[in-house]
Amino acid sequence: MSTISAEGIRVRYGDRTILHDVNFTASAGSITVIAGPNGSGKSTLVKAISGEAGCGGVISINGRDIRQIKAWQLATLRGVLAQETTVAFPFTVAEVVSLGVTAGAVARAGRGGLVEAALARVGLPGFAGRRIQTLSGGERQRVQLARVLSQIWEPVGADGPRWLIMDEPVASLDIRHQIALMELARDYAHAGGGVIAVMHDLNLSAMFADRMVLMKEGRVAASGEPDDVLAPETLADVFACPLRPNVVPHQGTYVLPQSARSPVFQALAAE
Repeated sequence: MSTISAEGIRVRYGDRTILHDVNFTASAGSITVIAGPNGSGKSTLVKAISGEAGCGGVISINGRDIRQIKAWQLATLRGVLAQETTVAFPFTVAEVVSLGVTAGAVARAGRGGLVEAALARVGLPGFAGRRIQTLSGGERQRVQLARVLSQIWEPVGADGPRWLIMDEPVASLDIRHQIALMELARDYAHAGGGVIAVMHDLNLSAMFADRMVLMKEGRVAASGEPDDVLAPETLADVFACPLRPNVVPHQGTYVLPQSARSPVFQALAAE
C-alpha cells in the first residue's frame, strides 16, 4: 500500500488530550496539507505519523505498522522537516546536509555529489563551505530541507514510495522561495513520493494541495479536495472568523501568488 495511514490516534500530554481518535490518510503521488488554527493538533499529528511521538492507535507506512519498523529503516522511508531546527555547533552547510545522507545514497551518488545536488535543488549552490550560523533564517531552513531531501533523495525505492513530511516549511521564507519549495514538493510527489505538509497559508495550500485536512481542537474537522474543504461555513467554524474564498475585498492592495512561478524551480527544470 502506498499510503501513510493513522487510525484512532490519541495523544495526551499530562492531563491534556491533544489528539482525539484521529483518522488520517495520505497517498503517495500527492500532496496532503494539514491546516488549522494554532493549538489544533497539527504538529502533534505530524510527529505521531512520522514516529517521533508516542500515541495510541495504529499508524502504518506503506502498509507496515510503524512500530514494527526499525529506526534505521524508518529513516530511509520518510524524512521530516521540523518547524524549527537549532544547530549548536559551527558546522558547515555541507556537514549539516551530510547528516541526512544514507548509506545507500552514498553508494549510488557519492556523499559529496549528493550534498551538492541537494543544495542546488533548494537554490543554494555554492553554499557547502559556509558556516550554518552565518546564514539567514530562510537560508538555514532551506539547508535543513536539503538535509531531509538527501535522506530520501529517490521518491520511490525498492520498498515503496518515500515520504517528505514538513511542519510549516514556508514560515521563514520569502514569497519566491515559498513557491519554489512548494513546487519542489509537487515535483517530488509527481515522481511517486508522498508529501505531507502542515501549512498556515490557505492560498498556497489551495494552489498545491491535492488533499487537505482541517484540524480543530485535536480532531479532524474536514478532509477532501481543497475546493470542498475550503468552504465558507467550514472555514468559519474551524478558524472562528468569517472567511469567504475567492472574494477579493474592494479596498486595499493585495498580492496573490497564484500566477507566480519560481525562477529557482524554472532554472532547475531547464537543466
